[in-house]
Amino acid sequence: MKVKAINGFKDILPDEVTRWQYIENLSRDIFHRFGFKEIRLPIMEETGLFARSIGQATDIVEKEMYTFVDKGITLRPEATASLLRAFIEHGIHVQQPVNRLYTIGPMFRHERPQKGRYRQFHQISAEVIGAVEPQVDAEVMAMGQLLLMEMGLEASLEVNSLGCLECRPPYREKIVNFLENLSEQLCSDCQRRTHTNPLRVLDCKNPRCRELVQDAPSILDSLCSGCSEHFTQVQASLDLLGVQYSVNKFMVRGLDYYTRTTFEFIAHNLGAQSAVGAGGRYDGLIEDLGGPKLPGIGFAMGIERLVLLMLERSDDDLGLQQKTDVFVAALGEEAASHSALLVHTLRKSGIKAAMDYSGRSLKAQMKQAGRLNSRYTLIIGENELEQNTAVLRNMENQNQQNFTLEDGPASWGNSLKLIIENSVSA
Repeated sequence: MKVKAINGFKDILPDEVTRWQYIENLSRDIFHRFGFKEIRLPIMEETGLFARSIGQATDIVEKEMYTFVDKGITLRPEATASLLRAFIEHGIHVQQPVNRLYTIGPMFRHERPQKGRYRQFHQISAEVIGAVEPQVDAEVMAMGQLLLMEMGLEASLEVNSLGCLECRPPYREKIVNFLENLSEQLCSDCQRRTHTNPLRVLDCKNPRCRELVQDAPSILDSLCSGCSEHFTQVQASLDLLGVQYSVNKFMVRGLDYYTRTTFEFIAHNLGAQSAVGAGGRYDGLIEDLGGPKLPGIGFAMGIERLVLLMLERSDDDLGLQQKTDVFVAALGEEAASHSALLVHTLRKSGIKAAMDYSGRSLKAQMKQAGRLNSRYTLIIGENELEQNTAVLRNMENQNQQNFTLEDGPASWGNSLKLIIENSVSA
């Protein structure tokens, strides 16, 4: 029987991993520029954590979580709830009033697999806890945009405000009344959501539903004075930072905990699931989870989708072409013995070195050097050992030079290292 990966779970192969590492390393670099620190979290939590934070009536909790019912634990469907659980449990807020944290890792949802969307997926998540200022909202969005820009990716930023506990209930009543008049024309999911999670109807991907809600009342017209002023200042701060954006009154997000600012980064070549990153403010969530009364804002980006967007850029363009500094082609047993010590010496000194131990022909070993993208090949045979002179070939221009074999492999290693370092710097 041929064993395959489970549907919706994907192997990340060696040639793909370089792009994943590129995204992860660039993300860490940018987060550190903005003063964020990494936190690493378990992939399983008590089920109640997600029911309390995400919302019992959301699609995620109702039908998309991987839950071990007998144990009361769930594979995390998103990172914010887990991060806040750790934040509260370890009293991180006691150390300083504002904390900037990020995490990178796998999440799990039992959704229908599609382009860039898997049942095990990976996210980059960043959170600012303890800051209520609208300028922080703009800074977080600017950081997300900078991350995409430095990856060379194009995505538009859409923003909205979902109001607060004061202004959202009256708006909810308005939207429910509006949707009830359309009930028979909506899809089955939206009919169910009309009374359980009506804001989600505005974000339905069904074309018919999207057409029907075009004239729905906008929450922006129902904001209280505090939320309205906050959103105005968020936009002013985005303008100040030179961040391009558009206001999308139908963008609501699928999690119950969002308040005030919400946003999405939209890529227009990913099909129906076009959001490559999204987030928003969650000022009451920490207190709801049993923690202190602290505001928060954050976002997450899907690594699989970022990788898809990067497919148009070559490894050379991204600087990801893996190269071997020197391949040592050994001809004969004695040459192989010396070469093995030389390769190990080079590796200890920080040089990427390789050799073939199977005793193949020079032609076969030169092909292997080419497959490894080697900068140089050092050819050592029995005659070269006798004459204390090997052949060093530049694999890019095919120029060759004699290389002195004196004083043993340790000395050869130092000489080779100088040649390689000079060629790389040049």
